[in-house]
Amino acid sequence: MFDPDIAPSGTLLGLLQRGRGDGTLHALAAPRAEALAALHHCVLHDPRRDWQVESRSLYYARLCLDLHCDLDVIELHLFHPDDLVDPAEERTGLALSVLGHLASYGRADALRLLRRYAATGSNWAWALDELALRDDDAGLRSLVAPVLARFAETPEGDAELSAAVRGAYEPRPWRLWADDPRHGARIRAAQERGAFDRWQRQLTPSGPRPGWSVRDVLLWAQGDQEVLPGVRRHDAAARCLAAVAGPEDRPELLAVAAGGPDAARAAALRHLAETGDPEVLDLVQSAVTAPDSSELVVRAALTAFERMCSVAALDRARLWAQRPDALGDAAAAILACRGSQYDSGPVLAALRRTVRGAGPDAPALWALVEGAGRLAIGCAAPVLRHIYRETSSSHLRGRAAQALAATDPSFAAGFAVECLWDCEESTRELAARHAATADTRVVDQLRRLAADPAEEAEVQTAVRSRIGPDTPAA
Repeated sequence: MFDPDIAPSGTLLGLLQRGRGDGTLHALAAPRAEALAALHHCVLHDPRRDWQVESRSLYYARLCLDLHCDLDVIELHLFHPDDLVDPAEERTGLALSVLGHLASYGRADALRLLRRYAATGSNWAWALDELALRDDDAGLRSLVAPVLARFAETPEGDAELSAAVRGAYEPRPWRLWADDPRHGARIRAAQERGAFDRWQRQLTPSGPRPGWSVRDVLLWAQGDQEVLPGVRRHDAAARCLAAVAGPEDRPELLAVAAGGPDAARAAALRHLAETGDPEVLDLVQSAVTAPDSSELVVRAALTAFERMCSVAALDRARLWAQRPDALGDAAAAILACRGSQYDSGPVLAALRRTVRGAGPDAPALWALVEGAGRLAIGCAAPVLRHIYRETSSSHLRGRAAQALAATDPSFAAGFAVECLWDCEESTRELAARHAATADTRVVDQLRRLAADPAEEAEVQTAVRSRIGPDTPAA
């Protein structure tokens, strides 16, 4: 997870960093030099809070095409001396993904740049995956020698090669290279070693295994926590307890959940919550509110509570939702996810309180925003619009857009229009179903999305449900 430096939402850079549709529209209306500077800043300095989940590459690639930008700045970034000392995927991953999309749109310069980086760059595996989807057989065959040269012909090098083959996201290049007359034998040997290693690991697992009793499981969870404090073994221990615990073990589990060692207590709390024990809600409250509870215990207690689906848990959530603490936040999240129309007031209050106290990127907002839409809380629309504009998470913005579609009568003619250019596929799909076609830009963009081979099938299905090839731009 990153904590990127995000510009204000009212600036061109801030809009592009967030991946908002208005970013594209403002960039196309701004002076070209200013738009290119903002775009390059985003591509070279990944603005995503979670680069493994949020989408930006197609969004930036489309803007590159619209601005007719060259790739000199991206090339300088990829082949900067920092590439030799900083092989982290997040430094170059976004730029490589943008090049991949540009190559799929027919940009030959992007394809050449990807080939060059796959041959010499530190994040070569990412570039190779991009090429596997877009390059032809001849282009991929030209890379076999430089890629294999990265692995010394030693037992250690062969082991690294096997790991690379086994971990490849796209296997096409390796399968193609396996038929190479000069290098194919080494590739095939690496493939065989990888398959054998996987079979051997499955046959003889080497991970830690607890004994077959409640006490053994709890001791295993706590012992592992003391040796490796960063390992979350209590979740695995709770799953083991589901298999070994019986009614006769309840007193011991209650005692541990009330005041046992941290990891064992966390495992016991989760198990009791999953089995719906009548005393677990009081134990959760005690674990969260006690001043001497560790962060591990508090987090485990809150997570166990949020996973409960019983009527008793929902009733307790209604009592706790007004609390100005973590227990109140968890209770409000339960009401947002599983409450009824009767619970709209507490959910709305929690939504407003969270935005005021923690800002538009607070983790607690995910469930509350979804709940505001599920319960169709019309009074939540102003807060949802604020979250939509200000959050740096494109996924949370998508949830806010979905909630606005259920709560804000102006959504179809407002935010839904810009959502057609959003970076997230699910948000574009939502916009394709709701955007009012009175705006000529909407009809033009719908047709563009329908004809774009890089667009996701779900978006195109939504588009075609709204507009046909002969629909006039009303």
